[in-house]
Parts: sequence; C-alpha cells; structure tokens
Amino acid sequence: MPPLARRWGAALLLACFTCFILFTSHRNLELARLRFSSSRASSTDVDNGDDSGPGSNRGSAPVSIRERLQRSPQYPVTKLRQLPTGSPSKLPKVQTTFGPEPDYDRTVRLERQAAVKEVFLRCWNSYRTKAWMSDELEPVTGGRKDTFGGWGATLVDSLDTLWIMGLKDQFYEAVGAAANISFETTSRPEINVFETNIRYLGGFLAAYDLSGDKRLLEKAKEVGEVLYLAFDTPNRMPQTRWNFHDAARGERQVAHDGVLLAEIGSFSLEFIRLSMLTGDPKWFDAVQNIMEALQKRQQQTRLPGMWPVVVNARLQDFGGHNQYTLGAMADSLYEYLPKTHALVGGLLPMYADMYKASMDTAIRYNLFRPMLPNQEDVLMTGMVLVGSENGKKVTQLRPEGQHLACFTGGMLALGGKLVQNDTHVQKGEKLMDGCVWAYKSMPMGIMPEVFHVLPCDSADHCPWDEEKWKLAVVEQSGWGLSEKKDIDLHNAIKIINSKRLPKGFVSIPDTRYILRPEAIESVFILYRITGRRDLPDSAWAMFEAIESNTKTALANSALVDVTITEGKPPMSHSMESFWLGETLKYFYLMFSEPDLISLDEYVFNTEAHPFKRLVP
Repeated sequence: MPPLARRWGAALLLACFTCFILFTSHRNLELARLRFSSSRASSTDVDNGDDSGPGSNRGSAPVSIRERLQRSPQYPVTKLRQLPTGSPSKLPKVQTTFGPEPDYDRTVRLERQAAVKEVFLRCWNSYRTKAWMSDELEPVTGGRKDTFGGWGATLVDSLDTLWIMGLKDQFYEAVGAAANISFETTSRPEINVFETNIRYLGGFLAAYDLSGDKRLLEKAKEVGEVLYLAFDTPNRMPQTRWNFHDAARGERQVAHDGVLLAEIGSFSLEFIRLSMLTGDPKWFDAVQNIMEALQKRQQQTRLPGMWPVVVNARLQDFGGHNQYTLGAMADSLYEYLPKTHALVGGLLPMYADMYKASMDTAIRYNLFRPMLPNQEDVLMTGMVLVGSENGKKVTQLRPEGQHLACFTGGMLALGGKLVQNDTHVQKGEKLMDGCVWAYKSMPMGIMPEVFHVLPCDSADHCPWDEEKWKLAVVEQSGWGLSEKKDIDLHNAIKIINSKRLPKGFVSIPDTRYILRPEAIESVFILYRITGRRDLPDSAWAMFEAIESNTKTALANSALVDVTITEGKPPMSHSMESFWLGETLKYFYLMFSEPDLISLDEYVFNTEAHPFKRLVP
C-alpha cells in the first residue's frame, strides 16, 4: 500500500498547495506536506450530507462527459507504444514454504480470521442499509457522504474483499449495483485522478481477476476511458486534480506546474493491467509516457536516484524541488516499481532498474535507526531535505515516523525477493519491526499518524540515553534549550506529561488514527515472505487494539487522538473505503491459508486490490 495523500479540508489543502506553487518556500511546502500527509485524499473531510450519490446536484452542476468521450482527442498520440511481447520470465519465488500447521495453531488462526470477517460484515451491512451507493458511511451517525466522485467508493473498493472472504451472495449483489454506476457525471467540482484510478479502476480489475465476471471488466473499461481524458494535454501528462466539468465542456487542458509525485507516478499497475486484459495499448502507452520521463531524470535530481515530492508535469521537470521521501506524497510511485516488474513478468526491465536505483539512494539517505528505550534494532524512514552550502550539496534528515510510510517494509521485502537482494529484505523487515514497535508503545496499542523520534548516531550501537531524549523533546517542542540543564530536564517532564509522550517519542504532531492499513500490510507481506512465528500474534494485538477503540454501534470510526490514556478516544466520524478495501482485507489474509492470494501469483495495488501476475 501509501502513507501519500490524506485528510484535511479540501479548501485549506488547495490554498496551501497554491501558496507552495506560487512561492516555493520551505514554509509553504511544509504546510502542504502536513495537509497532504494526513490522507491519500484530503478532500475526504468534505461532507456532502445525506442526500448524496451518483445523481446528486450539489457543487458544480453535473455535466455529462459522454460527448467528450465520443470525440477525437485534442492532442492525439502520434504513435502508440505497444505492450511488450514474448514469454514472461520466471521471477524468484516470493513466499516462503510453510510447514504443517499444528491443530492448536490452526484453531487459533481460524478463530482470528472469523473475528475479522465478523467486523467486516458489521461494517458492510451498515453501509448497505444506510449509505448504499454513496462513497462512505458515517460510522457514528449512520449518515452518508460522497468524497470520491459519488460513485460508490466503499461499494467498489470492497468487491474483492467480499470475494476473498467467501461472501459470494453479497459479492454478486454488489456487482449488480456497481454495474449501474455511471461514471459520465459527478457532482464533485474536481476529480482526484489518482484516487479514482486506485480505488475504482483497481477495484474493478481485481474483482474481475478473481471472479471472471465480465461486467466488472466492462466497468473497468468505462472508468479507464474516463480517466484517459485527463491525459489529453499537449505533452500527454495528466491533470491529476482534474476539472471533470471543464473537460466535459471540451475546454483545453494543460498539465499542472505543481503535482504530487505519487499522484502522477502511480498508474502503471492499473493501466497496464487494463491494457493486458483488453488488448488496447493506449493505457499502457499513457503510463509509459510518464514513467519513461521519470526514468530519464532519475539520476539528474537533487538527490539522484529519487524524485522530489512535488514535480512540474507541464514542463516535465522532475527534479527541481528539495524534499525527498518514501512517505506521504511520494509513496506509491516507489511501491509500484517492483510491483509492475512482477505484474508483467519482467518484460519491462526498466521498472526493476528504477526500483534498484531508487532504493540504493533511499537506504543511504532516508532510512535510520531510532534511539529506543529497549534498544530495539528497528528502522524508520524520514524526509530528506537537500540544500547547498559553499557550493556543495548538503542533506538533512527529518527523523519523522508516518503510519502511511509503514508500507515501505513490505515494499522493500517484496522488491528484495523479486530482484534477489537480501539486504532489501532485511531492511524491509526492520522497517516493519519499527511500525510494530510504534503500535506496542502507544497507550491504546495504536500507532499515530505522524511522530518524531531521535535518530541513533550509529546503526550498529545505539544505547538508550534518557537525558538526551528529554533534551530532544524540549528542542522539538519549540521551547528551546536554556543554559541550565536542570531547567531543561524539568521542562521536558512537563512536556512529556502534557503531550502524553511514551519513551522514545520526541513529539507526536498528528495524534490521529484514520483506520489505516499500511502497518498490517507490511506485517502480512513479511509473514508471507519470512514465516516469522511472532507476526500473527503481533497482527492480532494490532487488530484487537484497533477494533476495541474504533468500534461504533454501526461500524468503525477514525480516531482523533490515540495518546489518550483514560476513557474512550474521540472519534472523527469517518470510515474511508480503505477500511473495508484494505485494512480488514490484510487482517483477513494474515489469518488465511498462505495460498489464498499468493504473492507468487498476485500483486496488490496501493489500495490492496490484487491483480494476476504474468507468469510462465
């Protein structure tokens, strides 16, 4: 899975991002980072009320895009790239070989799997009765809201989960409903092309790959045709935040000067799979146009091997900014490199090459070991700022932990297996361990959205220094250190108590938990790869903590503050579609037989939708 992406008011998000584009100052980029890192789709805070759905008239007046779909493109492709031909390579095996399962272990596993399924059904039934065909159920009030086009995001996102859990009656009812969704109109003034791609196109493709129901492939083609219009620009780079209604009216489109890396670089799995299934190369061509441009600039950025979080799509300038991360705003671009390599059976070597080059840089600059009370040997991934001093490049690490960035453990482990790099697998395992530590260390047993830690001076030897930690807490708080250490240590205790900081956490600027999947995603992948016997128990502890704290009478809700030590945590009345589409799916697969959605047969998109890999 990302992350980047993620959950503040849409108007404030756009204002901050516009400020960044206009002034490109560090402060404005930081504001944009905070907005975007909160959710893969920050617009999800917008509540359209109960009277929402595909036919809603709020916002911009619905305009049909049907006529535009029937016209020739304004900027036609002169020569389409064709899908690669030839026999796929036999890539290295990903999953470990699991031995015989003792009866007791099987009983426990099946009980846990049933508990996950029960939670899913409670949420699904509430959505079905109270928010059917809307994007999301409000899990506390039972209301509904449309945040992703009004096209039934939870419905489509959950299709493959229904199939995987064996809920075939619910699956076919949902397919029948999804077949009637029209993607030709929307009440939303703007469409996030990235989110529409990973949730809707990804959801239909995966459900088709699993079930073979041809209605799902037809809906995938319908979504693909609509998304393809966003690429109708002079350089065929997409408008990632796309004015659907202007496009429907035939207005001229130009790719934007400032776009998030993840939002322009995360089409390869869905678009290539759609071309593979339909035989139409136009989606493959569209994504290759982006990826070949990124590859061309990969070693010419300020941090060669990686790309910055914001790029200029209009000018195809993919190296001008100074912040580099595997986390929010960049996440799924990197995730898709090894996964696309697996999807096409190695027939596009550029994806493995891009993955290896990017991870060489990320391992050197972004990964770090945090100083922790029990000296746990784990890793986390932070943001790198690139500047210059006396004419020389200078890098600075921001030691930040993000729940969204927990996907990196699974990415490196999977990528390491595919390209036969044991170092990547080992780094991925330590990144996953860092996220498990963050869960276990919090009072509720749930990791917060964003936190800061103190990086070790040495990755090999990192003793706990409580005084050093406390002084870092004071510095991070903005109080500033005084000339007297006793005063600083006294202030540190005040801050630690008031902010409810567990040992090891220097600050927790974002205390939310929004039902994210990224931590269990990596635990699941590492379990399938390594077979580590402690991981099912770690996953179960995570599940119990999440379920007990987020459960409502109807479903499950995102939390405002996971640092609360007494009473029920405040809820934010939100249940994004990825709760059913990703988080509960990964928990269910964690406690399933290893051959259910084998990593040697399928590859997951960043919304946890499994696509069939091309294999010999």
